[in-house]
Amino acid sequence: MTILIADDHPLFREALRGSIQRILPGAELHEADSVDALYGLVEAHPDADLLLMDLNMPGAHGFSALVHLRAQHPQLPVVVVSAREEPGVMRRALDHGALGFIPKSADSETIGTAVGTVLDGERWAPAAAAAAPAVSRDEHEVAQRLRELTPQQFRVLQMLGEGRLNKQIAYDLGVSEATIKAHVTAVLRKLGVGNRTQAVLMAGRLAVDPDGLVVPPEELD
Repeated sequence: MTILIADDHPLFREALRGSIQRILPGAELHEADSVDALYGLVEAHPDADLLLMDLNMPGAHGFSALVHLRAQHPQLPVVVVSAREEPGVMRRALDHGALGFIPKSADSETIGTAVGTVLDGERWAPAAAAAAPAVSRDEHEVAQRLRELTPQQFRVLQMLGEGRLNKQIAYDLGVSEATIKAHVTAVLRKLGVGNRTQAVLMAGRLAVDPDGLVVPPEELD
């Protein structure tokens, strides 16, 4: 059995790794400390049995990374593990494709129950999640549009959300600025918006805390 763990806090990864090793002796564990590292990990282990994923990692913006992963790898069960334990956050994670939600305050027994339930093909979350309202139709539609982005287009959108310019994104991704402009154009078209500010604001509807959004500068083509 192969289990993937994605969290940027080494101590929590260690604690989670210990819990999984007690629950599933002999399981093969692989770890990532950022969203970019997670994408590479999933590509390297396409037949993984489970992904345990934190919501707040470098490169993650709320539920957008979860939505993207579920679109690109629908065969991979995802359990969100987060310190954000509000019922609404838990419900949104489930509505956006997570098969489980484990609060970081959970003990080993609870983690074991959750992991076992999801590996058996069922969903698991604290009871409070069921009482929270479902995601709005507007948020659901935004998630549907994000699912249409290719991995590279989604990565460009994430970097726009960090306030980066085309030339900065091109440098980081090792491609030409013209390539990035083409990706931005495709992102705008698929999201049905007119500029990068609108694109970031639309994706920001999937943020846990939308007030923390960074609005990118507009650029002339």
